[in-house]
Amino acid sequence: MMFKGTGTALVTPFTEKGTDLESYGRFIDWQIENKVEFLVVLGTTGESPTVTGAERDDLIRFAVKHVNKRVPVVVGTGGNNTAHAIESSRKAEELGADGVLVVTPYYNKPSQEGLFQHFRSIAQSISLPIIMYNVPGRTGVNLLPETVVRLSEVKNITAVKEASGNQAQVDETIRLLRSVRPDFSILSGNDDQAFHLVNAGGHGVISVLSNIAPRETSDMVRSCLAGDVAAARELHLRLFPLMKNLFMETNPMPVKYGVCRLGFCADILRLPLVPASEKCRAQIDSDMKAAELKGI
Repeated sequence: MMFKGTGTALVTPFTEKGTDLESYGRFIDWQIENKVEFLVVLGTTGESPTVTGAERDDLIRFAVKHVNKRVPVVVGTGGNNTAHAIESSRKAEELGADGVLVVTPYYNKPSQEGLFQHFRSIAQSISLPIIMYNVPGRTGVNLLPETVVRLSEVKNITAVKEASGNQAQVDETIRLLRSVRPDFSILSGNDDQAFHLVNAGGHGVISVLSNIAPRETSDMVRSCLAGDVAAARELHLRLFPLMKNLFMETNPMPVKYGVCRLGFCADILRLPLVPASEKCRAQIDSDMKAAELKGI
């Protein structure tokens, strides 16, 4: 199982003139030193909608070279145009990615059959493993458990990032896949549900929280996977206020402030996103201190 444990959905460091690869490298090294199992480049937390095509290529190329096989590098390549998602996925493969993260098409709201054909078409165009990403709160469409099971029959569709927020749906996905494809990875897309998902039989998290708490997040998930529920629960509850308040304003506004506070990037976002409010910053300051994060 390639995708198991904690994968950090990395923020993208910017300067006023472009991307900041020097800061990106330092941040990647810190993540790996703190034992996350894989990295996600150019997801929503990485502000992928506002990164240019040339910047995308540079960020992927840099991350792959800098990581140098220490952990897998997954690249966000999804979109609401299947042909464009195929092109982006092929490019990520060409640039050396170890996998791709493909979100359900947003805004045009396809049917379950449309979702099936979308993901299957992308899978058939590349040899990389694919993590499907279900986040109906952002996309307006919900990838149902039965469709996930159908798609699990496609060999290189190997995982789903579940951010529906519906634990019953997550449990049903886990239940159905256990007998059909036990090597299929089910990952939480919500930090506050990772503890529950893994203890229900899931396999990890693609995390916003681990941008600022990589060691604590990965320790929590590994404790769950090892069956040490008590240790995992202690970390989950200690981190819970921070998990929650990283979404008090639109992601990645709060977490980028947190990463800035740790000294890994400037608090620069691209419009239409803006830096977190003073109220949000004060809350993140308080939560980071209360969570007893290393380096705080």
